[in-house]
Amino acid sequence: MRARAPASAANLGPGLDVLALALDLYVEVEVEPAECLSVTSDGEGADLPTDACHLAARVASAVSGHDRLAIHVRSEVPVARGLGSSAAIALAAAAAAGADDPLSVAAREDGHADNAGAAFAGGLVAVNALERGWRVSPLPLDIGLAFVALVPDRPLETARARAALPAEVPRADAVFNLGRLALLLEGLGDRRRLVPQATGDRLHQGPRTLLFAEAPGLLAALEAGGALAACWSGAGPTLLGICDERESGAVAGAGRAALADAGVAGRVLELRADVEGLVVGEDARLPARRGGARRGPA
Repeated sequence: MRARAPASAANLGPGLDVLALALDLYVEVEVEPAECLSVTSDGEGADLPTDACHLAARVASAVSGHDRLAIHVRSEVPVARGLGSSAAIALAAAAAAGADDPLSVAAREDGHADNAGAAFAGGLVAVNALERGWRVSPLPLDIGLAFVALVPDRPLETARARAALPAEVPRADAVFNLGRLALLLEGLGDRRRLVPQATGDRLHQGPRTLLFAEAPGLLAALEAGGALAACWSGAGPTLLGICDERESGAVAGAGRAALADAGVAGRVLELRADVEGLVVGEDARLPARRGGARRGPA
């Protein structure tokens, strides 16, 4: 069985641990019966150990109840960069292994229900834990938006980024984020209403700047280059410029220049929202890329 799941950008500024967006980079996982466990990998993450500790192997084995499996992973999603790579792998592996509820499996194994929810449903979603499980709520998204990702070569482990956050926040900061979240949802649903202040945040982006000091300058450069708003993607270090699709080339150019000026090695990716989410079966192969114009080095 084969399954494909998209990358995702969570939080998007004020939506910490709730809001996420599926993006058109993909992970494909194929699981077949075998005499013993074998794991192979192509693309992003191919340098990781391909043994029983691999996330796809752990998930597929848990779903199947045994490890007599041949597992192949093909990925376009950078690892440990805040683009939901692990959620996409866990979701696709669970589905390819035949899980009845791959979303719950991925949320449990990966620990990022927001990323898993976006990868499962596609588009823009809010994710909530209810008594009977995870509730993924699709939200309006303007299809004329594009997303320019600045992806530094340096990784940032989620556990380290999470440890940087304060245990408690002032009520004024919580109220600030609630207001900005409403502003952001309005703008993502209609790009004509999107303003830079919509990605304002007082809960996580500030503390995480201690781990990526160049981030504020890069975010400002994306906005100066034409992005309607800019934010961290998940726990980072990837930064996201949200723009009108007609301006994505200019914003990408500004991002490349900003990375070079800051001395940060990395890539600039021009992306669109994925609206399909999880795909299972013969249609789940990675899409053919034409020309490579939308993705390239900084």
